[in-house]
Formats: sequence, structure tokens, C-alpha cells
Amino acid sequence: MGYIIAMAGKGGTGKTTIAALIARVIIEKKLGSLLLIDADPNSNLGELLGVNLTESIGSILDNLTNHPESLPENFPKDRFIELKVQEAVYEAKGFDLLAMGRPEGPGCYCYINNILRSLISKLANNYDYVIIDNEAGLEHLSRKTTRSLDVLLVISDNSSIGLKSAKRIIELADSLKIQAKKSFLLINRAQTAIIEKISLNQLFYLGALDFDPLVEELSSSGKPLTELPEQAKAFNQLKEIGEKIWSNTR
Repeated sequence: MGYIIAMAGKGGTGKTTIAALIARVIIEKKLGSLLLIDADPNSNLGELLGVNLTESIGSILDNLTNHPESLPENFPKDRFIELKVQEAVYEAKGFDLLAMGRPEGPGCYCYINNILRSLISKLANNYDYVIIDNEAGLEHLSRKTTRSLDVLLVISDNSSIGLKSAKRIIELADSLKIQAKKSFLLINRAQTAIIEKISLNQLFYLGALDFDPLVEELSSSGKPLTELPEQAKAFNQLKEIGEKIWSNTR
């Protein structure tokens, strides 16, 4: 059964970058099969990994709305959508990727969240690791149909606003009855090497990633993080932090 890591954090904290770097650690260490789920409507996890996705859950629903004749006669709509979404899983070297996407037409995200929640439950059984990059909302992780997470990794900067946002994320997870074996706080883009001990209820403080100009250079030039050299500071710090995650959850 897949080891599920869910990323969360306010916009701009670098959670998608960290999700991509964690994926690279898993791939390079050959820890097992990996599924990445880009659950942020502003999907860009694929770009950071050098993958250009053409389909998402949102685009599949849009196509069905605009072309209802594509639904086979006497075929359940939910089952058809599930099959199309499974076909949209992109197979790359070392990992598979599925994006939530953003529907073009008017409508509620509730339906997409329901589909994603159900698929996470089913797909997780086919992989050793699943990394879910989330937006602010965590509704698709509700335990109504999803088993417990192994790790809820909350990303923040070391500002008071960022830490307050991290606290709200944990409160949201509690209200949605999301069960995680362990919830971690990781400070990203730290400007100083030493950060005072941070205490937030229910969050185990992992540590901090220093600001890494190599990561910023790749991001600004539109190049994938797969090109980040092995000696990069952020990459090596994340390897060490990853050992804390495994040792505290297994």
C-alpha cells in the first residue's frame, strides 16, 4: 500500500518546488514506484519535472461537457470519467503524474475534488509512494473515501504570516477529519542558517531549507529541477530532512 505524502502551504512558499525535489530524492535513491498528483488548479508541478501535460481532470470534464456525445450509450458517466482520468496519468522516467487542472467553464470544484479523492484511494495501492501537491484547500483528502496519510508536510517561510497560515492548514485538516500519521513543518527559503525553535500544536518541526540561488535560477529560466546539480545546497539539505521523515513515520 502506497506511502502517501501530502504537501500543503500558502501560495509562494515553494511547496511545489519541494514536492519536485522530494520526488527527485525518491527517484534517485530508487526507493520504489512513484505517483505525483498535482492537486493545485494552477498546475505547474509537471513543468518543474520537465513534463508538459496536455490532459487533466479539469480538461476531461470540460470535454465531456462540451461533447456529451462522447459518452458511450448506456455507460455510467462516473465510470467513464474514471477511465479517462486513468488514461490521463502521464508515464515519465521514474514517476507517473496526474494533474487536477482547472475547468475552463463555470462550475464548482466539488465534483473534481470528489473524483480526485476517490482516485487517490484507488491509485495509491498501485505505487510505493504517492506525493500530492495541494492548493490551500484539502477537501479531496477528506477521510470519507481516502485512507490516512502517512505524512502531511506543511511548508512555510519564517514570517509570522506564513506560520499563521500553517496553523490554519492544521485546523482545516482537523475540521475535515484528515488523519495523518505525522504532520511536519518545514521552513523554506530561510535567509539565515539558524532559526529559533518553532512550536505549533500538532506539527513536528523538521528544520529549514536555506535560500538556494541555483533553484531560483532554474525557476526563473523555466528549466526543470531535474537539471539541479547534485551538489546544490537545497537538494542535499532535503535529503537529510527526508531521513527525519522516514525515521519518524516508519
